[in-house]
Amino acid sequence: MKTFSREGLSVSFFGPDLDEGPLPAVLYFALSAEDSLGLDPYNQPALALESFRLRVFSVTLPFHGADFSPLKAIGHWAEEMEKGNNIIDAFIDQVKTLVYLLIDENVILAGKLAVMGLSRGGLIAAHLASKVPEVSSILGFAPMTQLSFAKEFENIKARRDVLSLNLPSIASKIFSRRIRFYIGNRDVLVGTDLLFSLVSELTEMAYESHIRSPNIEMIISPSIGMKGHGTPPHVFREGALWIARELGVDR
Repeated sequence: MKTFSREGLSVSFFGPDLDEGPLPAVLYFALSAEDSLGLDPYNQPALALESFRLRVFSVTLPFHGADFSPLKAIGHWAEEMEKGNNIIDAFIDQVKTLVYLLIDENVILAGKLAVMGLSRGGLIAAHLASKVPEVSSILGFAPMTQLSFAKEFENIKARRDVLSLNLPSIASKIFSRRIRFYIGNRDVLVGTDLLFSLVSELTEMAYESHIRSPNIEMIISPSIGMKGHGTPPHVFREGALWIARELGVDR
């Protein structure tokens, strides 16, 4: 794992050195940058891509890292939103700036860019894709689709700024991408049914736009882990290999 800083963000990555020229890239969101790429099992999809000719980048999600508990992060998000501080939008805009900087610096190969995320990282990945048209593929493992569904957001779940962060609000901006989601058949933390509803909406939008075979998939497996929210190793590997195929990269 290597690190560098740009635009106020500490970035961790796997892959060839940045001075080796532009390469296909994956932005992966899970926890902190270091834990997303270095802590098992969260780093498993990134590790599965380490042998391919690409770079996997990660940045630290808001209220993650050494000074914070990831178990309390969503609560901190809700507290900030309740105070009128839309930290999610601000973070995504910061990462968007980073992406375009890395494209300009010939680090990321434009047109060969994918995002993937785990749980809350899936929500972030999709929002980034909605603001960066160069993202061709979106991969989510047990993705959070609605912040308003989280118990921490109960008091403000009907607010407009919170609803705007639910993924159905950006469906019209991502339905034409290649999308794959994995989830357990009874994930009660983020809601298997909520993900199915999103996939149905995306598919209908694609069909109405004359995409007759939309590249939008939802793969359901038996739930594991607390609240059915776990992701088994073989699913992480399968998803990572899908990303590699979508980007057209070899080992």
